[in-house]
Amino acid sequence: MGRMRGVAEEIPDAEFEQILARVCAIDVAKESGMVCTRIAGPTGRRASRVWQVTATTNAVSDLAVDLVAAGVEKVTVESTSDYWRIWFYLLEAAGLDVQLVNARDVKNVPGRPKTDKLDAVWLAKLTEKGLLRPSFVPPTPIRVLRDYTRMRVDLIRDRTRYWSRLEKLLEDALIKVSSVASSLRTLSTRDMVEALIAGQRDPHALAELARGAMRGKRAALIEALTGRFDAHHGELARILLDQIDRLDTEIAKLTQRIGDLLDEIDAPPPPSTPTGDTPMTNARQRLAEIPGINTESAQLIIAEIGLDMTRFPTAAHLVSWAKLCPRTIQSGTSLTTAKTGKGNPYLKGALGLAAATNTRGKATFLSERYRRLVKRRGKGKALVAVARSILVIIWHLLADPSARFRDLGADFHDRHVNTTRKTNNLVRQLEALGHTVTLQPAA
Repeated sequence: MGRMRGVAEEIPDAEFEQILARVCAIDVAKESGMVCTRIAGPTGRRASRVWQVTATTNAVSDLAVDLVAAGVEKVTVESTSDYWRIWFYLLEAAGLDVQLVNARDVKNVPGRPKTDKLDAVWLAKLTEKGLLRPSFVPPTPIRVLRDYTRMRVDLIRDRTRYWSRLEKLLEDALIKVSSVASSLRTLSTRDMVEALIAGQRDPHALAELARGAMRGKRAALIEALTGRFDAHHGELARILLDQIDRLDTEIAKLTQRIGDLLDEIDAPPPPSTPTGDTPMTNARQRLAEIPGINTESAQLIIAEIGLDMTRFPTAAHLVSWAKLCPRTIQSGTSLTTAKTGKGNPYLKGALGLAAATNTRGKATFLSERYRRLVKRRGKGKALVAVARSILVIIWHLLADPSARFRDLGADFHDRHVNTTRKTNNLVRQLEALGHTVTLQPAA
């Protein structure tokens, strides 16, 4: 009996997997970086040259000049906290080919002493042999946009915390208006809180400040506004409302600035016909057509992944980078899956919110996908699967500027079911229960 032989599979090298003659690697710390260059000498023998450079603009700029003069082909920077930014930005601005790598991928070497000098040499050796996988760093305009969108997300979270503190303060004053009103952010509730701060304590007078549909709840409001709101509650509530108003102003400024930046980098493509009969829209408008994604979410997504999808050859590459698919671990005949990983928290937050939005509202392909998966996989995995589907849609829309979102419909799976296979499955189930099945086509 001959030995079993599997079919050989050819796996091409990635673009970054190439042998380089002149490389540089930098082990990054807060105040300095350990720089290592590997360049062949006159005899052809390679040697490592290691020295320390201060992490200041002038010092790193001088280093960039030296590396350009030495003909360095690639520079690897270790992604330590935010300390890598000064190295990456200045070396990139000097025209060098810079790649950012995760320290976790290059430090797990057993039996090797841990020093900055040896780390830099090891990083340089991995660089010259093309054994490092670079991290995604967007171009400068997208990085600027990302700073604005992330700041807006952070300020919105701060504002939410202030609203929560205000509700806790009202609960301490025995004011239960949040149990009657849908939110403390309504105009009616704001007027009542302002009146409380101004010294009004009569619950009947406070209830008269209700507007619109809230006026039908005056009896409940009178009960809810009867409490022990005193001067110290009013002083603290004034501070919280002032902070909320200040954050509202700053968030509005950021939103306007984000829109201006996107007008520059996300202009709609030219019309497909000379007469302009076919209207074209920009990327954020096309992304906002996806169920669950609004304009703010589309802005944030563009800021996190950019507009150039050539950085992600396929939708699967983007999904893997975003950590929205489980890792497969194979050892022999054992095949298991591991956790998806952390990924980009801002991107995953926007996609998670979009996925959660699709769990309610009108029936769409995405909402039906969630309902099909939640039955057997649970809510958490179903939401991740829907978020992954949304990201795949986003990749196709950004990869093709002329593409537009088209919902496949809630009945997509029903329309594409394999009727023969489903019939056979149902027959087998009935036969397993002891029935004799005779099929007769419907008239």
